[in-house]
Amino acid sequence: MTLEIVRIPALTDNYIWLAHDSASGETIVVDPAEAAPVEAALAARGWRLNAIWNTHWHPDHTGGNAALKAAYGVPVIAPAAEAARIPTADRLVAEGDVVMLGAHSAVVMETPAHTAGHISFYLADADVIFVGDTLFAMGCGRLFEGTAAQMFAAMQRYAALPNATTVYCAHEYTESNGRFALSVDPDNADLVARMAAVRAARAAGEATVPTTIGAERATNPFLRAGTADELATLRRGKDDFRG
Repeated sequence: MTLEIVRIPALTDNYIWLAHDSASGETIVVDPAEAAPVEAALAARGWRLNAIWNTHWHPDHTGGNAALKAAYGVPVIAPAAEAARIPTADRLVAEGDVVMLGAHSAVVMETPAHTAGHISFYLADADVIFVGDTLFAMGCGRLFEGTAAQMFAAMQRYAALPNATTVYCAHEYTESNGRFALSVDPDNADLVARMAAVRAARAAGEATVPTTIGAERATNPFLRAGTADELATLRRGKDDFRG
């Protein structure tokens, strides 16, 4: 079973994801920063929205919830731990819960650290995971509400997924993340080659995500960190990096 997944640029550097199951005709949107580009993408493809999935409460991930909910009459599925901060939520989910897109099962993984209740949606049968702002191409999210230990645990969970898993994150941070990665791992041949491709893509105005677990295992210093302390040191370094 396959899904058609569409990247929708929004705001400054956000990506909203539409996932469409052709067998059932169902479509969901993940982390709609704003409504208008989602509505345009749906109309262009003749798709109707069936649900909204939120990974966390930040406004650049939930800003389109209310308008899309009103326009299409669809439920918002959101992390239970952040219910108070997502007033549009209809169904609250936590670790191990399952949400459906047609016949595809998405298992909820609790991946806190960027926010206290952040979740990811893992569709094993499609080799797809929506990670919000926890995992990025060659990076990880800032620790706004959680700890390095929580982020390390999330990275370990991601790293245990099959290498072929496609990772859909919510921002175009790859080039800046890669510059930092090179500063701490300059002799990594996979990283050097990847950054050359990233720079070429960005120079051509192209997106650099989604990525894969395999690519991140080879080049992402946060996913490759051996301990929570090492990840904490890397995170502080990235926050201060000006390269």
